[in-house]
Amino acid sequence: MEEKEKKKDLLEKGAIVQRDYETYAIAPHIPGGICEPSTLRRIADVAEKYNAKALKLTSAQRIAIVGVAESNIDAAWHDLNIPPGYAIGLCVRSVKICPGTTFCKRGKQDSVTLGMEFDRKYHGMTLPSKFKIGVSGCSNSCAESWIKDLGFIGMPKGWKVVVGGSAGAAPAIAEVLAENLNYDEAIDTADRVINHYKNCGTKKRLGRYIKEIGFEEFKREIL
Repeated sequence: MEEKEKKKDLLEKGAIVQRDYETYAIAPHIPGGICEPSTLRRIADVAEKYNAKALKLTSAQRIAIVGVAESNIDAAWHDLNIPPGYAIGLCVRSVKICPGTTFCKRGKQDSVTLGMEFDRKYHGMTLPSKFKIGVSGCSNSCAESWIKDLGFIGMPKGWKVVVGGSAGAAPAIAEVLAENLNYDEAIDTADRVINHYKNCGTKKRLGRYIKEIGFEEFKREIL
């Protein structure tokens, strides 16, 4: 029981055991991978202070501090003064966001504003399975929206919404749920999808649940 409680406590602290089963990785939350230079300095200072083995730029747009001793985890988080990114667990993981019209010349829609709102509303929310969101400002889909549980793709006339994608052991391309949505409609659609999934009673990942009930049935329930 003590071992289980210890493991639970470490997970709640955002500490992920590494291959050596002695050290841990911690990943402060950096919404959309966008931060101030001072945040980078703080992360670097903490990594040096606690003799981390590496800093890893992750696919979820975070910076993982890898190789932290268990005895230093609490102190490292205290010095960072940044909440953990949800890298594991049955919840909404960090929202992946491309530069969109904020920075990129190819952007068709403002993926940064929409993605940051999703991060604010949903990051860490408990759901039946892990849940990933991607917000891409154009059809190049740099935030990998097509392989996310819920994806948004900026088009000239508004947002295309896709659902049920995944990578990993059972890769799947998402299906188109709606098109040409404005900002408010995109927010409303995300709310509908996530609230439905949260309360539908399944324990499966969204894409598998959609296959189980049929995409057209899912679409009717959402829209």
